[in-house]
Amino acid sequence: MIDVRKLLYEICEDDAVYEDGIDLYQSGLLDSFAVMELFTALEDQGIVINATQIDRTRLHTVEGIIGLIREYEAHNGEES
Repeated sequence: MIDVRKLLYEICEDDAVYEDGIDLYQSGLLDSFAVMELFTALEDQGIVINATQIDRTRLHTVEGIIGLIREYEAHNGEES
């Protein structure tokens, strides 16, 4: 499983991504450009999430992003 918090730290350059339950949008850590960077980084790891086919509110938390990755892996027969 990809270390989502580490990946977000590399994108956002802020330790706040390690706080449990933090809203990445309300905190200003994630914006549309950072989401594109996140999806590109995930694609580099072989995880392709179609942004037009997900509930975007799931991108507000680290837990939501991890859930999306797990669903992708389950759907594509990969292990977490």
